[in-house]
Amino acid sequence: MCTEIDPEKLHVVELVLKAQAGDRAAFGELFERFERHVFAVALRRMGDYTEAQELVQEVFIQAMLKIAQLRAPEAFGGWLRSITTRMAINRAVRRGPDFATAPENLDATYVETESPLDAVIEDERDERLSEGLERLRDLDRETLVAFYVNGRSLIEMADEFHAPVGTIKRRLHVARKRLAKEVEELVAV
Repeated sequence: MCTEIDPEKLHVVELVLKAQAGDRAAFGELFERFERHVFAVALRRMGDYTEAQELVQEVFIQAMLKIAQLRAPEAFGGWLRSITTRMAINRAVRRGPDFATAPENLDATYVETESPLDAVIEDERDERLSEGLERLRDLDRETLVAFYVNGRSLIEMADEFHAPVGTIKRRLHVARKRLAKEVEELVAV
């Protein structure tokens, strides 16, 4: 009895093996092939479109970090589905239940916690941060602004900067350190 191997499954296995060997382009292709599937599982579990989008990003980052541990490359789809399910459950447990609150109750419980001094300190901190950003190299500044100001995901940034997600993570790490140093120097002056 001879069974024919599905060429599509064979291609996925090849991509997984390449990704396990460190080929980022192969992992990118796996992402493109399985993103909708992971999103569907995440949306079904989370029940919220935005939460599901965030979870997809986290799942693929986790998969990229752990792909070397996958012993059966032909099981990549199921492995990805189990990561998605586990991470969705963990996220739901951490988040806890949502409670509806009437707007009038929120108004009644609002307390002003910021003093005028707090506002001045916050303004000064914002000014130092802006000055520190201006003193950074363009790539560092663009990386920080894309992530923290514009809210880009690591995957979106990887596409925008034409670099692997790991490189984007490293750029963010280095840029944060450089910004901290710049702000520290501004405080010392």
